[in-house]
Amino acid sequence: MTRPAPPAELRPIDRLLAIMARLRDPKDGCPWDIEQTFATIALYTVEEAYEVADAIERGDLKDLRDELGDLLLQVVFHARMAEEDGAFDFDDVARAINDKMVRRHPHVFADESYGSLAEQKQGWEQLKAAERQEKGRTGSLLDDVPVGLPALTRAVKLSRRAAGVGFVWPSAKEVLEKLDEEVAELKVEVAAGDIEKARQEMGDVLFVVANLARALDVDPEDALRATNAKFVRRFRYIEQKLAEDGKSPESSDLPEMDALWNEAKAAEAGRVEGDRAASARPHLRRGE
Repeated sequence: MTRPAPPAELRPIDRLLAIMARLRDPKDGCPWDIEQTFATIALYTVEEAYEVADAIERGDLKDLRDELGDLLLQVVFHARMAEEDGAFDFDDVARAINDKMVRRHPHVFADESYGSLAEQKQGWEQLKAAERQEKGRTGSLLDDVPVGLPALTRAVKLSRRAAGVGFVWPSAKEVLEKLDEEVAELKVEVAAGDIEKARQEMGDVLFVVANLARALDVDPEDALRATNAKFVRRFRYIEQKLAEDGKSPESSDLPEMDALWNEAKAAEAGRVEGDRAASARPHLRRGE
């Protein structure tokens, strides 16, 4: 016999928890949801986080609302499976993050004070280090930097951990010099045709780029996403202009496409300058 859905009058989070419990019910739940495990759901959790980032990148707040809901569902899903195992439940998850946020913000919820944002970040890392010690993690400082992170993000986190104990280039200038050195080594292996060594040197180049991003306080994933979006815009411009002439990229050549790329680039630069000029004009009151 089919049971009705949890009533809409419930608080939204309570209704979501009830929906998930029903989906996981061994008697009359959803077969797909019932057979899932932490491992099988993990991939979906990561995908939903990326879709949240995509909605933010596109500035689509309606889509962001929906994607945040999808991500929340992942949290609820994991918490439900843990509750079934007798490990913890959703309230424990919320309680843990509440406690962590209060603990890590002593300048807001206690009497600590920081002289600058840099000092606050240093204090944050110190608090995290103390938490690791309290949990009995006595191995490497780098042990709990998740291996499953995107490689660039993990490189930033690894270098930030090392920087916290003084293992760091003094400034962005030194990082740039190291980048030049690594690029030179990559060129040598490319010229020699040694693909395996070139792969290793490429990794070194990217790791130094991640260090540079950390030194400049730039998220390399965000920076690369923005460049990816820019590439897509400009390549679509090429496709559009070629289509207007009854052509396609396949029937074109590099010089023609490169010229159209430069057109797209110039058009974007013109729009940016126009936006800057508009924002610089004084805003007149109505009637003036």
